[in-house]
Amino acid sequence: MSESNGGQRSPSPIKFSHAVLRTTRFKEMVDWYVTVLNAEVLMRTDFIAFMTYDDEHHRIAIASFPGTVERHERDAGLDHLSYTYASLGDLVATYERLKAANILPRICINHGLTTSMYYRDPDGNGVELQIDNLKPSEWKDWMRHGMSKENPVGVKYDPEDLVRRFRAGESFADITRYDTSSRLDPEVIRRLAD
Repeated sequence: MSESNGGQRSPSPIKFSHAVLRTTRFKEMVDWYVTVLNAEVLMRTDFIAFMTYDDEHHRIAIASFPGTVERHERDAGLDHLSYTYASLGDLVATYERLKAANILPRICINHGLTTSMYYRDPDGNGVELQIDNLKPSEWKDWMRHGMSKENPVGVKYDPEDLVRRFRAGESFADITRYDTSSRLDPEVIRRLAD
């Protein structure tokens, strides 16, 4: 909640509802999001599709409005959408399912707060699939005090190594352990921007 001029707290949204992506690749984008998010298309026309993966009426819509043009790489704007999974097992299963469909992450990063896999959709939009490494009661403290100013991005990891460690029964704490002394790797920044 934020404060208005009168000292009263003004209302904040209760949740993030959905995103709408414009595209020139309508079918390809719809198919990609259905595959990646394991989503259900609730309504579709020849230019817009509304889909969800939970109890929301739609979490994402793909639209091919007349006059839509390709954007240039590295244009300013939204960098990525992020989706949280319930467990490390769910993230591993999703990685393996997408890998079998030839959909691979461009980079995987342990942010300390989250363990994340970053993908690009057919239009080049970023999509982060993640799990939370910390309890909700620890999130804001991590952002304020735990995150390193020298490395606010995180440390890259090999998803195949993560899968191997998970399948071998290694503990969640060990797999998601974050090295707070790690320095910012310019390669991580470059890969995030690509």
